[in-house]
Amino acid sequence: MLKRTYVGFMLLLTMLASSAQFAQPVSAACNASLLGIPAWYRGLQDSSTCTIKMPLTKGKPDVQKIIMTIALNVVQAGLALVAYVTIFFIIKGGFGYMQSAGSPDGMSSAKKTITNAVIGLIIAVFASSIVNAVAGFIN
Repeated sequence: MLKRTYVGFMLLLTMLASSAQFAQPVSAACNASLLGIPAWYRGLQDSSTCTIKMPLTKGKPDVQKIIMTIALNVVQAGLALVAYVTIFFIIKGGFGYMQSAGSPDGMSSAKKTITNAVIGLIIAVFASSIVNAVAGFIN
């Protein structure tokens, strides 16, 4: 029964992971990111030429908007790194739980690690959505 459930789950996961990919618009070529971490210049590039453009206010560069956009991108990159670290701690807690061999101290320590990592991941996801909302408001 367990083997059948496992095989069914793996087949479902395989079908979902290998879904069809659709053609991306030309502006998608400008989106530079590595493992979900945005480039520092996201939001400052021209979508037709993929070059960095200066936002202008009354014919002059809007330095405040440039600095705010770069700062939000750096914060977004930091939050993405925090999410990766929390995933590492969830996995570490899972291994600790498996290796505890029924020891109450080991199990409670592993559960605490997993709980704290999940709380950190939830905070990072909400903070990331707030940063994206602020960045969308600025742009």
